[in-house]
Amino acid sequence: MFIVKIVSVRSLALCLVAQALLASISHAHAPSEVPVFEITPVSSTIQFDVEASVAIKGTFDKWDATLTFTSSDVTTAVLDVKIQADSVDTGSGMKNGKLKGKDFFDTKQNPWITFKSTKIVQTGPDSFEADGDFTIRGVTKPEKLIVIVFGKGTGSGAIKGTMAFDRKQYGMNSGIPFIRIADRVEVTVDLKAKRVSGPPVDLKQ
Repeated sequence: MFIVKIVSVRSLALCLVAQALLASISHAHAPSEVPVFEITPVSSTIQFDVEASVAIKGTFDKWDATLTFTSSDVTTAVLDVKIQADSVDTGSGMKNGKLKGKDFFDTKQNPWITFKSTKIVQTGPDSFEADGDFTIRGVTKPEKLIVIVFGKGTGSGAIKGTMAFDRKQYGMNSGIPFIRIADRVEVTVDLKAKRVSGPPVDLKQ
C-alpha cells in the first residue's frame, strides 16, 4: 500500500518562511569570521613635514581611515585613508592659504587626498610595508607606507607609518616666495585602532 501525503501550498510557504527566519537569526548571532577594527580619529594624527628654509610642517584636522580584512591573515588587510585637503593646518594662515591654492593642493578642484593599500607585506615581528595608490591634486601614483604596529596581541594599539613622496611628480612645481622648499615631502600617520569583533589577526613571530 502506498501512502501519499499532500502538503498544501500555504503550509509549504510557512515552512520556507520559518527556515529563512531561523537562518537569518543564526547568521546574526554567529561570530564574525574576520577581524573588524575601528580607527578613532580623535586620538590619531596625520602629519606632514617638508624641509625648507622656513619650517613647513602641519597636520590635517579632518580625515577618515578604515582597516578591513577578508580573513585573519594580516596580508589581506586594506588600509584606506581619506583626507580633506582644505583641513591642512600649519599654524600659519599664510602657509595654509598657499598650500590650499592651485600651486599646491588645489583644494577647490581636488578636495581629497587619499591612500589605499593594494599589498601588505610583513617585514618583521611588528613591521610592515604597505604598497598603495596615493592621490593628491587628482594625480594617482604608487607609493609605499612603512608601518610599525604597537600593541600586538592586545586587540588594540597603534599603527604608525611613514611615507615620502616627490611633490613635483604630482604637479606641485611652484614654491613660496622667499622660502626655499625641498621636493621631498614626508607624511606620518599615527592611527589608534581597536578590534571590535572577529578573531585576532594572524601575525608572524
